[in-house]
Amino acid sequence: MSSQVVVEAPGVHRVEEHTPRAPGAGEALVRVHAAGICGSDREVYQGNRPEGYVRYPLTPGHEWSGTVEAVGAGVPVSLVGRKVVGEGFRNCQVCDRCHAGETTLCTDGYEETGFTQPGAMAATLTLPARLLHALPKDADLTAAALLEPAACIAAAALKANARPGERVAVVGTGTLGMFAVQFLRASSPGELLVVGTRRDREALARQFGATDFRTKDTENSALPGDFDVVIETAGSADAARTAAALLRRGGRLVLTGIPAPGADGLDPTELVVRQLEVHTVFGAPPDAWSHTVRVFAAGLLDPVPLVTHELPLTEFSRAIELVGSGDPKVGKVLLRP
Repeated sequence: MSSQVVVEAPGVHRVEEHTPRAPGAGEALVRVHAAGICGSDREVYQGNRPEGYVRYPLTPGHEWSGTVEAVGAGVPVSLVGRKVVGEGFRNCQVCDRCHAGETTLCTDGYEETGFTQPGAMAATLTLPARLLHALPKDADLTAAALLEPAACIAAAALKANARPGERVAVVGTGTLGMFAVQFLRASSPGELLVVGTRRDREALARQFGATDFRTKDTENSALPGDFDVVIETAGSADAARTAAALLRRGGRLVLTGIPAPGADGLDPTELVVRQLEVHTVFGAPPDAWSHTVRVFAAGLLDPVPLVTHELPLTEFSRAIELVGSGDPKVGKVLLRP
């Protein structure tokens, strides 16, 4: 039986029979291979997602990969049979931000697959074909299921504009941090430092290209402060300050983490006096997705070592528990229809 997860309300879910929805004009029907779970999916289940950024009842799943089974009117038939991933933001396409390519800043309101629209924790997903990005024919769909978080970091890497030979750093050692290491490594840095709180992530960070690894709380020596580029992925209360302190005067900082209210802010005086260039990222626009698929196809992005668990949809509850367990042995959790 084909199945899907439905979160009726915070803390209440069921796994039920799934009936594929035939694609309408401009849409595609995708057979889901795998769907990833991240902290925002846990927020949906627990009811911690901010108002306006979730709509119950809901089938979650914004990180996914699959194969196109059918297309609606106006969609090239050549897409059928292609391995794909897809953007989550359902932008309006007509506001000024959408026309500028900044689809995550759409002024028509927030709509996103897996949060306000049906997601991929189901046997199939029907969505606008314009959101799809085709993968190489030999692509590993299990690895590709992690390209959504990778695309968010691709957006950060594009804004950081790291140049060959520059000294670059990453703050945070979770999934986003490890993707940041890989994207920055692809720019041929002179040095690539990773700063985190868990020494057990050092081996993986170095595997992905880090040349140095430091922890904020256990090092006797102070962290260096002369990097050209820093990408922050931790989202902890002091992560932004830690990241800014790593930069040289005139350095470039990209913030991707979303800390809880009350986090330490950046000192505006310091930003002005040191002339720091600060960017932020929320989601991934089309150019970041395209960049991610290119880097993945070129073999410069390896998501597989980040996956520690693959479970059937029927074990949604266990998957949510694993993601929130704090167990250092738990990395990325995938659900398989």
